[in-house]
Amino acid sequence: MKKRTILPRLLLATGLVLTGFTAQADEVKGNAAAANAKVWLCVGCHSIPEYRADYPLVYKVPMIGGQNAAYIASALAAYKKGERKHPTMRAIAGSLSDQDMADLGEYYAAQTASSPKNPLK
Repeated sequence: MKKRTILPRLLLATGLVLTGFTAQADEVKGNAAAANAKVWLCVGCHSIPEYRADYPLVYKVPMIGGQNAAYIASALAAYKKGERKHPTMRAIAGSLSDQDMADLGEYYAAQTASSPKNPLK
């Protein structure tokens, strides 16, 4: 008889946990102003026009100003999880919280051609 009561309780507990994760993810709203203290991680590469990185391969580093905020946050999350491959970006993203990623997304989405830390070409 106890087996019958365990399954509904387990399902209820699982549902509550999953609901908590969904609610937490929905609560993360980016704040461009909060990213001012975090953007130093990015400007060393992403604010230099025509900058090319040579590790692990030579490639042109993209200017990310004006990019969609959700895209930036999603890309950072993918680097953090290892779904996107670049050792430097993985290390940087690995140090960021979901809030940091959302803030950086909003920061870069707000950039314009006259933004001093991210000139657009």
